[in-house]
Amino acid sequence: MPVTPRQAAYLDALGVVRYVRRTPPAGPVAEVLAAQPQAAPAPQARETPPVMPVPAGAPLPAAAATDSAAAWSVLTAQVAACTACGLSRTRTHTVPGVGDRNADWLIVGEAPGAEEDARGEPFVGRAGKLLDAMLRAIGLDRQKGVYITNIVKCRPPNNRDPAPDEVAACAGFLERQIALIQPKLILAVGKVAAQNLLGSEEPIGRLRGRVWRWRGTDLPIVATYHPAYLLRSPLEKRKVWDDLCLAQDVYRQRSSGAA
Repeated sequence: MPVTPRQAAYLDALGVVRYVRRTPPAGPVAEVLAAQPQAAPAPQARETPPVMPVPAGAPLPAAAATDSAAAWSVLTAQVAACTACGLSRTRTHTVPGVGDRNADWLIVGEAPGAEEDARGEPFVGRAGKLLDAMLRAIGLDRQKGVYITNIVKCRPPNNRDPAPDEVAACAGFLERQIALIQPKLILAVGKVAAQNLLGSEEPIGRLRGRVWRWRGTDLPIVATYHPAYLLRSPLEKRKVWDDLCLAQDVYRQRSSGAA
């Protein structure tokens, strides 16, 4: 995927190390490089990795209701009223999701944190700002073309990983969101999201870098590291950039009918 001057600025914001060509090419490209001396060459063209099968599960939920706004209202009310697990007793707000309800990209994280619980919106803290920078680096925005949600809609105490029964209690909500949005790609952010979406116990390092499918459908899933992990391990940002490039390659192929 070519790196534009704007994307180069976002990569700088992400802290991704880039390298300068020793011999600038001639012509218009040389003028761009002269204006952006830190810009890196575009990633090498590559074939999309083979699709990895996901264990079969329940079928994709039925298509969205005719009145999408009404369906979303019902879903949001159901999330707000849910008492199916113990997280309902400790939450401040439920955090159903945010963004474009007709999005092509669905971003799925693990669970709300303290700031998300206080505001009722996912990814609003430091990790959220980094996620926004990641999306901007590939030309996306949380309000247009992207919907962001989590595996569970309430904050686990002390930001622990959600327990299996808590994930199971919220599974229907996520399935309904997928049915309503009908995205072209899911980006699973972090170990908890990737393992639950893929029905796998493999570590995130083995799940990233490959293309998976949602429950036997043609809906692709790409896994990557969680922004909170990147705040602790900034050297892994280069791998996330590779994952984002892979996700965009898959999305473009699917949009053009090639996937």
